Amino acid sequence: MRIAGANESHVIRNLLIAFVVLLLVLLTGTVGYHILGGDKHSWLDCFYMTFITISTIGYGEIVDVSGYEYGRLFTIFIAISGIGVLGYVLSTLTAFTLENDLNESWRRNKMQQKIAQLKDHYIVCGVGLVGSNVAHELTATGRACVIVDSNMETIKRYLDSHPGQMYLLGDATDNDLLLAAGVLRARGVFAVAHDDSQNLVISLSAKQLNPTLRVVARCHDVKNAEKTRRAGADEIVSPDFTGGLRIVSAMVRPHVVSFLDDMLKSEASVRMEEINIPLELAGKPLTVLYHGNKDCLVLAVRNPAQGWLFNPPSNHIVRGGDVLMVMTSPEGRHRLEQLMQGAA
Repeated sequence: MRIAGANESHVIRNLLIAFVVLLLVLLTGTVGYHILGGDKHSWLDCFYMTFITISTIGYGEIVDVSGYEYGRLFTIFIAISGIGVLGYVLSTLTAFTLENDLNESWRRNKMQQKIAQLKDHYIVCGVGLVGSNVAHELTATGRACVIVDSNMETIKRYLDSHPGQMYLLGDATDNDLLLAAGVLRARGVFAVAHDDSQNLVISLSAKQLNPTLRVVARCHDVKNAEKTRRAGADEIVSPDFTGGLRIVSAMVRPHVVSFLDDMLKSEASVRMEEINIPLELAGKPLTVLYHGNKDCLVLAVRNPAQGWLFNPPSNHIVRGGDVLMVMTSPEGRHRLEQLMQGAA
């Protein structure tokens, strides 16, 4: 991308130089014909004479230079220099336009091929203030995602800090766009557009296309939460409501909030993760998941029938369907998933 940007800057610089030279040719020709024609011709006539000469229109000599020894030699000079410069400008503009279109088309097709190969990824519909943070968190924790937005300027702002991000430009409520984003193979969809009604339609469309995926929707007005849930959203998040709770927590439990903030902002990307225990691991102790994995800490186990067990011992027997609450890095999570597959 940097090389392409440097090439574009080089071409633009050459075009500016060519335009300046063309302007000098027009100025030289206008002044020259005004000297040759004298007061019989206006400055506009002289400029017009120069223009039709270098553009090869050839309507005839507006300024008669046949009475001057070097008049027609001056016209030949203006024609050769002007036609050459004008031809260079036009050819460079054409090549620059075609090259940009071809490069953009090639990059778009290449990205669509990558998206078509994704599986168990996430789709972020809307990359505004909330959506950009959602996409950043997914990337920071090693989860593939595709961002979708109808505003290219919004996408470009996100791409400035995440140049390799896969994206689609268009309306996320459109079924065809969701299919192009791989909704049939995705693990989840984030409906985080700015408008509640749009998030409702995104939730409905995504769930109809793939009933098995998880949909988390943003809701500004809590009155619309139940409608969005009925439309298909598995979870509703209201930034205004949760933000209020967060402000209270910062006041009454500052150390807890500080701990969570440090964890989320850690350069090592340490996060709270949840790991589902498959049925194949039922009856085995937690120690089978600790072998060679020092990057995770199991904080709790949730069983659908018995509820939460905090700080479980290493010899705790897990059951199929249990959910582990783990503090780990992305590498630790991948290692834990590999150990689970090996133990099973």
